[in-house]
Amino acid sequence: MTVLVVSGTGTEIGKTVATAALAAVAVADGRSVAVLKPAQTGLAPGRRGDAEEAVRLSGAATWRELARYPEPLAPATAARRAGLPPVRPAEVAEAAEKLAAEHDLVLVEGAGGLLVRLDEDGGTLADVAGLLSAPVLVVATAGLGTLNATELTTRELARRGLTPAGVLLGSWPAHPDLATRCNLTDLPEVTGVPLVGAVPAGAGGWPPPAFRAKAGEWLAAELGGTWRVEASTAVEG
Repeated sequence: MTVLVVSGTGTEIGKTVATAALAAVAVADGRSVAVLKPAQTGLAPGRRGDAEEAVRLSGAATWRELARYPEPLAPATAARRAGLPPVRPAEVAEAAEKLAAEHDLVLVEGAGGLLVRLDEDGGTLADVAGLLSAPVLVVATAGLGTLNATELTTRELARRGLTPAGVLLGSWPAHPDLATRCNLTDLPEVTGVPLVGAVPAGAGGWPPPAFRAKAGEWLAAELGGTWRVEASTAVEG
């Protein structure tokens, strides 16, 4: 796997921290890693964006951001309102390919969900994955309501002929409720896609050395870690 696209079922669900965990495990394995953020929204110039944050936590080699828009909106809308050019899928794919020529792994972190529009022509992160023939990791919420959104996302991947790299729970609570515990069983059943990890809630606030030391415990073997849903103390019992 040279390029992995990291998408989500919505916003604020832990994509950046999940991306950092993926990068940290790869770096610990001796691989060079680049993190690519096609469009960063909701941040003024000079503030640390998602790609830079993922590199800070993980110790990855490189981060790149193709565009930044000040308002916290979908990239196409934010670009239009700012009077700035949008980022198009072909540009993202080209940037990822260039980074892949110099790194062992490139992580492309999207904005929001799989079908959030990047440009006025309706280009999306799904189109980027298609151009790159790259697998897509779906980062999902753990609690009530996640089944519908995650199944819709994985169905769209299947409709487009894209390969899912698994479903990762982006913010696993310290004290999961009944619905959250049941989702460990139900998510693979409704999506047909395996769970490949769970990142603890609040992990993005950990000091980088502690984050890097624990990241492998949050990812399944498919992603280079040791996490197993069967061994989790949060499994429905």
